[in-house]
Amino acid sequence: MLPPLGATINQNQTTRLNKYIVSPFNPRYRAWEIFLIVLVVYSAWICPFEFAFLPNKKDDALFIINNIINGFFAIDIFLTFFVAYLDSNTYLLIDNPKKIAIRYLCTWFIFDVCSTAPFQSISLLFSNHHGSELCFKLLNMFRLWRLRRVSSLFARLEKDIRFNYFWTRCTKLISVTLFAVHLAGCINYLIANRYPNSSQTWIGVVNLNFKRDSLWNRYVASIYWSITTLTTTGYGDLHAENPREMLFYILYMIFNLGLTSYLIGNMTNLVVHSTSRTKNFRDTMKATSKFAQRNQLPRGVHDQMLSHLCVRFKTERLKQQKTLNSLPNAIRSSIAYHLFLPTLHKTYLFQGVSQDFLFQLISEMEVEYFPAKEDVILQNEAPTYLYILVSGSVDFISNTTPGHDQVIGKAHAGDTFGEIGVLCYKPQPFTVRTTELAQILLLNITPLMNIIQANVEDGNIIMNNFIMKMNNGEETSLGYKMNNIENDYYFKGPKEKNIICDTTMKKRVIIHHHHQHQQQQQQQYGKLIILPDSIQELFKVAGEKFGSKPTKIINGESAEIDDISTIRDGDHLFFLFIYDYKRIVE
Repeated sequence: MLPPLGATINQNQTTRLNKYIVSPFNPRYRAWEIFLIVLVVYSAWICPFEFAFLPNKKDDALFIINNIINGFFAIDIFLTFFVAYLDSNTYLLIDNPKKIAIRYLCTWFIFDVCSTAPFQSISLLFSNHHGSELCFKLLNMFRLWRLRRVSSLFARLEKDIRFNYFWTRCTKLISVTLFAVHLAGCINYLIANRYPNSSQTWIGVVNLNFKRDSLWNRYVASIYWSITTLTTTGYGDLHAENPREMLFYILYMIFNLGLTSYLIGNMTNLVVHSTSRTKNFRDTMKATSKFAQRNQLPRGVHDQMLSHLCVRFKTERLKQQKTLNSLPNAIRSSIAYHLFLPTLHKTYLFQGVSQDFLFQLISEMEVEYFPAKEDVILQNEAPTYLYILVSGSVDFISNTTPGHDQVIGKAHAGDTFGEIGVLCYKPQPFTVRTTELAQILLLNITPLMNIIQANVEDGNIIMNNFIMKMNNGEETSLGYKMNNIENDYYFKGPKEKNIICDTTMKKRVIIHHHHQHQQQQQQQYGKLIILPDSIQELFKVAGEKFGSKPTKIINGESAEIDDISTIRDGDHLFFLFIYDYKRIVE
């Protein structure tokens, strides 16, 4: 069995147990508990049956069996003083013998002693006293206290994932019903058997000499009455004939109201729980279809919506994200590291980066399933995610000609896509469409950039990998060539070679050709560039962009800029040229 919900048991707590103290999770103690539960089931049946149908005899086999069973439960009382327990507040394993003894004496000790005392043997000493037999039989019913063990067992089984919850719950409901039927039938027969006039009892009306009938027939008649009353069938063939029976029937039917409600409520919950997922899926599909029809969406889009819902329904139990989100961050990171690290090792973009960088990266990843022929990325949409293909395949499609899709590349497991838009801050250059069921890792652009900025060396490695892949000039899995990227994303390096700008490490600014009052309006006529390392390089870039050599730089607050370090990310810079400066002076 599993430990109770919330229990924190570690190796140190287990090994430090006193040699005289038994752990409640010890396999031998668990086997002992299972053996006692078998004896409890026997006691739950024989106790009411013996109370109603059988006289006390010291020489029969049943008398000997009952005393042997009482002996086993007496041994269990003794062992309980040496069984560690879980503190209900701290969920720590308590192995102090004094605390164990005090807790047991203050809780269940008295009840366990009463349920184990040999009242059946004691009653034989008072067999000549009137009414003593019934009194001791009534005391013998204390053995039903042992049923609490069965209740605890079912409570543990319902939490144990090794057992099916539906069948465990059904077994519990059936057990409760059978015990209620058995107990009520035995009590009803006892009332008839003890009534002075046998002909005025529920069973004496149909069988005047029922006391001389076989034990089996009397027991079956009692169970038959109990079941028909419990199910409210009530054929009328067996009914109350005296005030004692009428009073018991009233109490039994009131009890049946609660028991029936309990059974129906539990069974309804089990059935509804098993079918609610399918019903919610049908409702979602129906609402999606109505939405598509109401808004007159294209048939292809409508089919993609329904396909995505179907895949989500079929793969709901395969998705890890819901499980991961319910765990602490440290555990979630460890699990994601185990699941996704092999995939990242296959990805060209992260070749050569440190393990610490990968660990940070994996913690931010999500996994998603996409059905066949579904668009993952649309051409010209804003970059939001970097995608890594775990399984399946996708096509890269160019939509340059309306109505004519051209496949320009393909990606398989371990390939990435969407990196051009993410790393170059560009709209996505092509559409990505799945060709089969695909499992894809998604990494949001914001945490990706934050991690890269915190790990400069790893960021440079990623950019170098990206540049090398693009410089190949091949129609690779990227589906895009290096020369298709606009020159605005390049600057001249020391060797006068075009290299891609390190957008993850540099500040981005918007440069404007100065016009009067434009710095207050900040109209969208500027050009987005990566800030160089010096003012001289910035002047040079501006000269190339605007076709003339600038003489001065001012920001949006009309303040002149002399130091490159004073420029902030996202600033609007206005360049004054010689003719602009003369006009302003005049």
